[in-house]
Amino acid sequence: MSSPLRKPLIAGNWKMHLTLAQSLELARAVRDGVGDAASEVALCVPFTALALVAETLRGSRVRLGAQDLHWETQGAFTGEISPVQLVDAGATMTIIAHSERRRYFNETDEAVNKKLRAALAAKLVPILCIGETLEEREAQRTFKVLQTQLEGGLKGFAPVDLAPLVIAYEPVWAIGTGKTATPDQAQQAHLFVRKTCARLYGEGFASGCRILYGGSVKADNVDRLMAEPDIDGALVGGDSLKAASFLRIVHFQAPAAAR
Repeated sequence: MSSPLRKPLIAGNWKMHLTLAQSLELARAVRDGVGDAASEVALCVPFTALALVAETLRGSRVRLGAQDLHWETQGAFTGEISPVQLVDAGATMTIIAHSERRRYFNETDEAVNKKLRAALAAKLVPILCIGETLEEREAQRTFKVLQTQLEGGLKGFAPVDLAPLVIAYEPVWAIGTGKTATPDQAQQAHLFVRKTCARLYGEGFASGCRILYGGSVKADNVDRLMAEPDIDGALVGGDSLKAASFLRIVHFQAPAAAR
């Protein structure tokens, strides 16, 4: 189990799925099923559903997140959404640098850095994603990739600036493939990320920073993953689109031996 200093976070990423009616139905089911879960819960929904889902979640334990943002507060950036607009729609969190953004939309570490700065300025909790491809893992470059992405994304910040930061380690080869890093593989990566954070910003920051695992997290593997000491939650893709499976992940049960 992760440190008691770090409250587990289970965040669902709906990606480009669901109509407004479907979003409303799923948000209600999650809201009503969270109960006394020990974890913090968030739903990161498409831009079109933010305001509607915000009303549904109002007053509940479930937080609302976006899936991306632009680094400017306003301007001539057709098709983009600003952090001010996200907050106005009811979001309190946002994903930044999901591997699909890096891969399909050529998002660089420089852009990630600017988005992170904008999110923090708007008081949005950022979920910063990092992770290696299969080719990079097979070439024994996993740690180098994670280090480069962390140093680039976090460049120029002070530890106090990054207090709200959540990091999500998501091996690209495990996203949407049905393949999941073994608990040991995930723990090794999370421990490296925490040690890198300690080197960059000190042990105090590193010990309090939540690091989520993302990559085909499912109801039948979450318990084993959450038993690892440096895994503080999950960023859930496909299984966040089904209330029953997502709520099972929210109510994870780490093996007794790990408690």
